[in-house]
Amino acid sequence: MDRQRSAKTQSCIILNHKNEIDISDRLRFEQMISDLSARFINLPPERLDSEIEAALKMVLEFFQVDRCGLLHTLPGRDAWQITHVAYTKHAAPVPKNTELPRSINPWAYDRLTEKGEVVSYARVDDMPDEAHIDKQTWKEWGIRSNLTIPVLRSRSAVHLISINAMRKERIWPEVFFPRLKLLGEVFVNALERRKTEQALRDSEERLNLAAASADAGVWVIFTDTGSLWATGKLREILHFSPDEDLSFERFLETVHPDDRESARETLAYSLKTRELVVLEYRIVLPDGSVRWAVSRGRSYPGTSERAERVMGVTIDITPRKEMEAQLKEQLKEIQQLKQQLEQENIYLRDEILLQHGHEGIIARSRAMKHILTQVEQVAVTDATVLLLGETGTGKELLARTIHNLSNRKEKALIAINCAALPPTLIESELFGREKGAYTGALTRMPGRFEVADRSTLFLDEVAELPLDLQAKLLRVLEEGCFERLGSTKTQKVDVRVLAATNRDLAQEVAAGRFRSDLYYRLNVFPIVISPLRERPEDIPPLVWMFVKQNEKKLGKRIDNIPRRHMEALQNYAWPGNARELRNIVEHAMITSCGGRLDVRAPIRKSENAAITDTLEDVERQHILSVLERTGWRVTGKNGAAEILGLKRTTLQAKMRKLDIKRPTA
Repeated sequence: MDRQRSAKTQSCIILNHKNEIDISDRLRFEQMISDLSARFINLPPERLDSEIEAALKMVLEFFQVDRCGLLHTLPGRDAWQITHVAYTKHAAPVPKNTELPRSINPWAYDRLTEKGEVVSYARVDDMPDEAHIDKQTWKEWGIRSNLTIPVLRSRSAVHLISINAMRKERIWPEVFFPRLKLLGEVFVNALERRKTEQALRDSEERLNLAAASADAGVWVIFTDTGSLWATGKLREILHFSPDEDLSFERFLETVHPDDRESARETLAYSLKTRELVVLEYRIVLPDGSVRWAVSRGRSYPGTSERAERVMGVTIDITPRKEMEAQLKEQLKEIQQLKQQLEQENIYLRDEILLQHGHEGIIARSRAMKHILTQVEQVAVTDATVLLLGETGTGKELLARTIHNLSNRKEKALIAINCAALPPTLIESELFGREKGAYTGALTRMPGRFEVADRSTLFLDEVAELPLDLQAKLLRVLEEGCFERLGSTKTQKVDVRVLAATNRDLAQEVAAGRFRSDLYYRLNVFPIVISPLRERPEDIPPLVWMFVKQNEKKLGKRIDNIPRRHMEALQNYAWPGNARELRNIVEHAMITSCGGRLDVRAPIRKSENAAITDTLEDVERQHILSVLERTGWRVTGKNGAAEILGLKRTTLQAKMRKLDIKRPTA
């Protein structure tokens, strides 16, 4: 029943908060996009296809879906072609270069290709009636949810990123769309750059063949006269008239003033060394516009029949230079994005810890948000509150929050743990005693109810109260009256009671261990706190909160937690709830070095296995293992202090505290 209720609650969260994104997920997604974009800086062409498919695989794993592909429209044809794809075992393999005709997805094709709109749906049946052909196609393919984003138009095609969910339906948060589009643009720009570079390499190879000079201007400079012979293509590139007499100096007049000296030096170097030389330079056209050209040539010594000369070819590389400038701008944007992410990392971490303004309480999950709503509703009243939940779920923290939001916050919250005192002392602790009330009562002592007058009394583990005291507690709750132990004088107090227990009080009543009338009196406003295993989305912000709490105490700063470690923490059952998680984080901070927190979930043990190791035991064992590995060398390079990331004095103090001594010979 609890599992069905949890599933129903999760369904409500998805439907009612379609666009609400977990800040930690968003930060993780932004970091992934930034890292992936950075990979394509100076990426060798031979690695481009594999890197794109690896990136698609990471997108697939982030959204926990089954297929992710990069497609483009085929020039002159109403069809898409799959160029890169990644998929899981749950999706049928789709070969690369597969063509998908417009006829099987006409509605989506028009929206994506003609209108440039995003096609996103969580359920096939949510699509409009005019998309009936698309519906049929996707149902036949087993697609349950789809997100397709148009990336950009290149010179001949429209590119798309398509993500399919085959196993279960899912919502596609719109906040991810711009970043997915940016990632797609990085892919397409890299592919276009590879095309351009390949074309340039092909052109440069053709320069060595006179017969393949259609796109290159062939030229010869005669050093004895300085005259220049040029083909029609070169005259076209440099905007010389067909019948104009040319010379090297006339050529220099077309070169940008800042590049002329470089041209002279290149020519002189070629004449001196006879080596192949290459020069990239700018050309200023008659209309004032600037284009880029590259010339490649070699000098040849003179003979009795022919003067010394320099021969070569020239091509217009303006498109390549424009692409390079465009890529530089995109790289600059990526760098700015990375810097922004580093700044937002700190902001988002702090924002996670400060939500709702309730100190120490994390409410990322739907369940905890509902609990905080209940807390805010009841805090301004004087109603009795019963906090129910497993050990370590934060019942006392919620009690303090209720008190701090109440009209009684000017006075301190008074707390007592009913399980921490023997039955003989609980009555005097709660209601006070007179001098001589029993042997050893040498003075009069006010009880917790008197101290909590006009304030709040928190009764932790209230189920541990003996039955005779339960009746006296019931009277205080109903009438505000009680007598000190050993006195007949009635005391009148104004106390608000908050009670907590990890037991099922209804079962305790049925077993005769708890008074039914007291149960109903305490159960005015019950708040049930879900265990941590039922709200894994609260675990990442809780971890960061515990990190922040321990940074100053341990003198360390943590900036990064590996994703695989965080996912392992979310998959662990946490029988000790937040209290157990806090201890695990503190232990990890003690043993971690640098700015990365290597926090690992506890090893699952059988239910019958006794758990005897305390945090102190674990810390002692870890320090001992490091000392033995270093031969009990504490200081110096590769010493135990350096390995543990501690100062020498701090490690020595811990060794004294944990009674760690070097064994005698």
